[in-house]
Amino acid sequence: MALLILGIILFLGLHLLPTVPGLRNRLIGRLGEKGYKALFALLSVAAFVVLVWGFARAPVIQVWSPPSWTRWVAIVLMIPAFILLVAAYVPGQIKAKVRHPFLVAIKTWALAHLIANGDLASIFLFGSFLLYAVYDRIAVKRREETGLITVPDTGPARNDVTSLVVGLLLYVAFLLWLHPLLIGTSPL
Repeated sequence: MALLILGIILFLGLHLLPTVPGLRNRLIGRLGEKGYKALFALLSVAAFVVLVWGFARAPVIQVWSPPSWTRWVAIVLMIPAFILLVAAYVPGQIKAKVRHPFLVAIKTWALAHLIANGDLASIFLFGSFLLYAVYDRIAVKRREETGLITVPDTGPARNDVTSLVVGLLLYVAFLLWLHPLLIGTSPL
């Protein structure tokens, strides 16, 4: 369990650094834009590996036993999570309305998995990501209000069709093949 907690602290801690006023700019000043992004990516991958490895090795300590129907709630909640994930990178009217679809996708993903899993490792992992996404959304709003960041322009409504189709295709692929392959359990 300690490795999982370390992975969560490293990964989310690293992703919280940009919310600290001025820190990102100071690091870019020292490392340059490319150096900052390269170091951030390298450290993110390393922290993610520790997080995944820690989750895989964590003992199964059942805190509560979710009813079987909660699995279906999670399966349904993951549909908009995948669509919002794609919409974050294919800006259209969804992004205009939601403003930060990536963070909403993380919140939806985390909530869905908290509902369907009752073991301690899952509660730590998904609860941490849910708290992170809530905090980061508040921090992003504050940075927007002060002019530190701006939300990129949104694209045409036809991009929403792309987000919908690609999101649904990813959802089906993950539901049927990738979740069992990568996570080791089938949601179905």
